[in-house]
Amino acid sequence: MTITPDSVIYGQWGPLVLNATIVFTWLVMAILTVGSWLVTRHLSDGPELSRWQNLLEVLVTGIRDQIAQVSHQQPGPYLPFVGTLFLFIALSNLLNVVPGYLAPTGSLSTTTALAICVFVAVPLFGITSQGAGPFLKHYIKPTPLMLPFNVVGELSRTVALAVRLYGNIMSGTVIVAILLSLTPYFFPVVMQLLGLLTGMIQAYIFAILAMVYIASATSAHERGNGQEQPPTPNDSP
Repeated sequence: MTITPDSVIYGQWGPLVLNATIVFTWLVMAILTVGSWLVTRHLSDGPELSRWQNLLEVLVTGIRDQIAQVSHQQPGPYLPFVGTLFLFIALSNLLNVVPGYLAPTGSLSTTTALAICVFVAVPLFGITSQGAGPFLKHYIKPTPLMLPFNVVGELSRTVALAVRLYGNIMSGTVIVAILLSLTPYFFPVVMQLLGLLTGMIQAYIFAILAMVYIASATSAHERGNGQEQPPTPNDSP
């Protein structure tokens, strides 16, 4: 039973190891890149749209609406980052229906990398919105004695993001493997379907939590300067 794709090694050259996590991560990235190019190369603003463009517009509009509802800000600046997180995790989990595929999100290294991206993005968006000085001051509020606690809080939520996603994907894999050994025909199929649903939910939760953390770093500046405006989902980024 393969618990994590890190344990599946395809090749090793000295310190360089090519495992299933790396292979399937690049596969997901390639599918997203090529798919984006294919869908957007013939975009039209006419009355007749292709099915792929309709799907793209529904997907982008849905992500923008969710960002606007969570942050109460214009979603344009955050759409590329949050949307990419959601699409990568969602596709990684949906491809579990393909025989031989191992979801890279079942590896703690992948989920940690995604959580680190959020960890880095939060201060970047905060500094862009507020400036370095005002943003960094929130680490010593209401008193400088809170600095170590605020820093630990930032680190702990990063760990929580990584472990939550990894734990949910890994546990689903383990349960399916156990049921496959007990009842090889019916229950694994049901659990596989539930696993796909769980994978989509986990992609949604990860993206929403990332947006919550970013909004907490930027909304104070918007409110303090009276710049907050009702979000318009159809505004261009």
